[in-house]
Amino acid sequence: MERIIQKEAAIPVSLREVWRAWTTQEGVCTFFAPAANVELAIGGRYEMLFDSDAPAGLRGSEDCKVLSFLPDRMLSFDWSAPPQYPAARKERTWVVVELTAGPLNTTRVELSHLGWAEGDEWDQVFQYFKRAWDTVLGRLAYRFSHGPIDWNNPYRPAIGSE
Repeated sequence: MERIIQKEAAIPVSLREVWRAWTTQEGVCTFFAPAANVELAIGGRYEMLFDSDAPAGLRGSEDCKVLSFLPDRMLSFDWSAPPQYPAARKERTWVVVELTAGPLNTTRVELSHLGWAEGDEWDQVFQYFKRAWDTVLGRLAYRFSHGPIDWNNPYRPAIGSE
């Protein structure tokens, strides 16, 4: 049975605003990472740069790409493990973000992270991302309720122990 991380959040703004947050370089820098390279096209770059001062190849999701998208509905991209997991980092998983308009100008975000291999390091990466995606979605909600993330003092949402 394939492992899948599934997360969801209700964001208190229009679907169009949430779509722009996920699919533009300017948007992702308000909640996902302090720097990014985003090209909304099949095969376009989808790189979140969490540590711009690190050596090339260790800055974030370098070399990750957009796999597919349906405007205002779905975005998928491949994804890499953090540098502290070197064997898993050589491989790629993939993420699907689905958006649905909700009542009262809200947007439901459903995130699925797939493509996990087996082994101890992969188990650690799986657990890492179970927490990390909660942080990303918490920051997305915060971005629309309080403003863009201050990357010098980033918001850290309380994460459950699921």
